[in-house]
Amino acid sequence: MSKATQRVEPDAPPGAREQLLATASAIMREGDIVDISLSELSLRSGLNSALVKYYFGNKAGLLRALLDRDMKGIVDSVDGLLAKDWDPETRLRHHIGKVVDTFYATPYLNRLLMRLVRESDDEEAQRIADSYLAPLHRAYDKLIRDGVKQGLFRDVDPQLFYFTLTGAADRFFSARLVLKHCFDTDTLTEELRDAYRAHCTDFIMAGILKSR
Repeated sequence: MSKATQRVEPDAPPGAREQLLATASAIMREGDIVDISLSELSLRSGLNSALVKYYFGNKAGLLRALLDRDMKGIVDSVDGLLAKDWDPETRLRHHIGKVVDTFYATPYLNRLLMRLVRESDDEEAQRIADSYLAPLHRAYDKLIRDGVKQGLFRDVDPQLFYFTLTGAADRFFSARLVLKHCFDTDTLTEELRDAYRAHCTDFIMAGILKSR
């Protein structure tokens, strides 16, 4: 690579890349949005916006990196759950709770995923599906199959289960305007998260457990 084409990193403190991702995540969470302004990102992070181009290429690259960061954490968590020597009901209850916790921390996540799949070329959309959606489908297939084999669960379609669980978490934590105008609050508190976690777990488990 010639000197003319070499990328020269602007002055940046250690951890600048991760700081940009964390700040972008905070902006999207607080604003209930799936987009960011680079000027706001620079102001909030205290970093030069040129670093976005250096680390990610452009804003779209930053959003892809944010999705990768957040979705990798979910896939790793599910892989860890499958490795635990727990019964299927305990595994699934634990996972439902973790999904609610994840959407509380990153309420933009499903909307960001759908946006990037829709706006990406076929190769990138397939990469996202292969990296994150397919592993989750395989995990749900195993979680449900294990429960069916032990006579605990009804034979539920894992694909439909994914949409049910993700939809329940995504809809609630992306509905701050509904909370504001109908329930006089737009604050996603830990108490609200805990109540919704228990609610979702009870409702979803009631739908998959066989009658006892």
